[in-house]
Amino acid sequence: MRIVIQRVKKASVSINENMVGNINQGLVILLGIENEDTESDIKWLIQKILGLRIFSDAEGKMNLSVSDIFGELLIVSQFTLFASTVKGNRPSFLKSAKPDISIPLYEKFLETIKETSLKIETGQFGADMEVSLINDGPVTIIIDSKTRE
Repeated sequence: MRIVIQRVKKASVSINENMVGNINQGLVILLGIENEDTESDIKWLIQKILGLRIFSDAEGKMNLSVSDIFGELLIVSQFTLFASTVKGNRPSFLKSAKPDISIPLYEKFLETIKETSLKIETGQFGADMEVSLINDGPVTIIIDSKTRE
């Protein structure tokens, strides 16, 4: 699994001009799922997301996690995170998991992260969505559960 995390002041996701999710201070998480992903990737990523110290403390240092500040999460599925641009100019999405693999893993990811006390909002898997956000910092971090860096 690969995620792009953006620290935000606020964010929302809309489908056909109808807002389906919105948050205040917290994280927007764009979630990509590839063919080899398993539930162990979910557990590792969620621990990383919840513990990542990217919010400022009283001294202005990035020292607090989204859990520490009781921030909110907006999670949006995004198969394009596994685009390959090796050949030509048209991206290939062969590494992106097909719906029979990605939908159950996406739903398990949401089910697991919703066990926290944080407010969780989502987009809709497979929908054409518009994501609006005010990136705070900006702080944007990419994490891949396969490389664990």
